[in-house]
Amino acid sequence: MTGLAFDTSTRLGLVGLGIMGAPIAQRLREQGYELTVWNLEPERFDTVRDSGAKWASNPAEVWKHSDVVFVCVLGDAAIESVCFGASGFAAAGRGARMLVDLSTTSPEATLELAGRLEKELGAKWVDAPMSGGPAPARQGELTVMAGGDPSAFGAVEPLLRAIAQNVTLMGPLGAGQKTKILNQAIVGANYILMAEILTSCRAAGIDPDLLPVCLKGGLADSAILQRIYTQMSAEDFDPPRSYVRQVNKDLKSVEHFVHDLGLELPLLDVAVRQYRLYAEAGNEMEDGASVSRLYQKTTG
Repeated sequence: MTGLAFDTSTRLGLVGLGIMGAPIAQRLREQGYELTVWNLEPERFDTVRDSGAKWASNPAEVWKHSDVVFVCVLGDAAIESVCFGASGFAAAGRGARMLVDLSTTSPEATLELAGRLEKELGAKWVDAPMSGGPAPARQGELTVMAGGDPSAFGAVEPLLRAIAQNVTLMGPLGAGQKTKILNQAIVGANYILMAEILTSCRAAGIDPDLLPVCLKGGLADSAILQRIYTQMSAEDFDPPRSYVRQVNKDLKSVEHFVHDLGLELPLLDVAVRQYRLYAEAGNEMEDGASVSRLYQKTTG
């Protein structure tokens, strides 16, 4: 990707101002980048207005006024619409030369849409799904697992390091999304495990708030224990840090991925089933960690 000098003079675009996109926009502006943004619900612009980000009327306008565009949306259908729907990137014609997909999308969609984007607009694609949550996004402390051509990745790596403390190229295009599926398998299974440990703690008469204190630094310690378990224990779900619909979508991707590999993984099967049960009980817009409520009847 010669011809692109990625410094603070690079014009960036960002489509998607949700729980993760908004703090990323604020972080990029704080780092001195010119930034043009768009979101399906325009009222979300209020979350970043004071940062100095510029609002675009549609994704095509973002593409037209950017050198590199980040996308942070919910799944395959959303990113396809942003790229090729009415007023999508393809409608802009000339514009950005690189798309960086921060979303969690499928490897299959990544390969298909990236091919179309390069054919129609001559732009490269790097899949760069992330992990960490809104607070790390705001502080530039995300973890990014990337896939793409090494030269394309090398061109955008400085930009990714503006929002992430850990950036790894995992392989060719789609490898980032495959790695994110594995990440979500670990996270999703641990959401269910933390809910069950909390239930067991209460049933055994152990103070649940002392468990992460006691286990800190031991082999059972983890970010999940210190962050998600404590959130469950405190019933701290408002405002949401993630959404049940998102975790459930990711676990469906895990299920599909495992099936396609021809594997039988019963532990993951249980996690997928339990989380789906909670989501389909009308909880899709609740905080992802609130799945612990699925077990309240056990101890209630």
